[in-house]
Amino acid sequence: MFFLKKKEIPLNEVFNDNFVDIHSHLLPGIDDGAKNLDNSLELINTMYSYGIKNFVTTPHVLGDVYPNSSALILEKTEIVKKELLARGFNDISFRSAAEYMMDEQFVERLKKKDILTLKDNFILVEMSYFNAPYNLFDILFEIQLQGYKPVLAHPERYNFYHNDFQKYYQLKKSGCVFQLNLLSLTEQYGKGVQKITQKLLKENLYDYVGTDTHHFNHLKLLTKIGDKKIIKQVENLIKNNSFFK
Repeated sequence: MFFLKKKEIPLNEVFNDNFVDIHSHLLPGIDDGAKNLDNSLELINTMYSYGIKNFVTTPHVLGDVYPNSSALILEKTEIVKKELLARGFNDISFRSAAEYMMDEQFVERLKKKDILTLKDNFILVEMSYFNAPYNLFDILFEIQLQGYKPVLAHPERYNFYHNDFQKYYQLKKSGCVFQLNLLSLTEQYGKGVQKITQKLLKENLYDYVGTDTHHFNHLKLLTKIGDKKIIKQVENLIKNNSFFK
């Protein structure tokens, strides 16, 4: 008996020159991503070998855990950009936004317009993995009142919604666009996340994708999405990311 081998696609054929990764943690030493400048460049170099040349990296802004100011994020960005040029990466576009936890400090930042956007008025936001903010829909309203558009990071990872699927429709009606973590297509976050990811894909609720790269284990797992069946599911979303170029 012969078994058909899976049709694998090299990632540098999946990610073309117009693709922009809008979710990653590549700035050195300011969150749970890249540990130092060398680590930043090693991660970027590996992603570059996958065909990813455009980055809007998104360090956490999370209360007192990662209280990263916009000034610090931009300062670290310039350090990375300078080193990329020094190492001959002349065809990489590298800039920063942030991944904002929707908490009280975030609301204060909103009011001060102290926000780094993915592009134009698009903000990457997240929630705790334990529960949604009690005033979530008030925060989403405030985001839009201040002239921004909320991009909800990895909605598939909020386990408290897995048995209440209608909440995803409510979030969309409240003005959210959804960003899929490509790693959610693998076993990285568990079977429950994989299952709900498939349902969200089937319902066409996603708008964009991101790698959410923190470290090399993530990049090693990312190669698993180079499967013909998986790519067919997300190829239009990957194309959508060119909006952020």
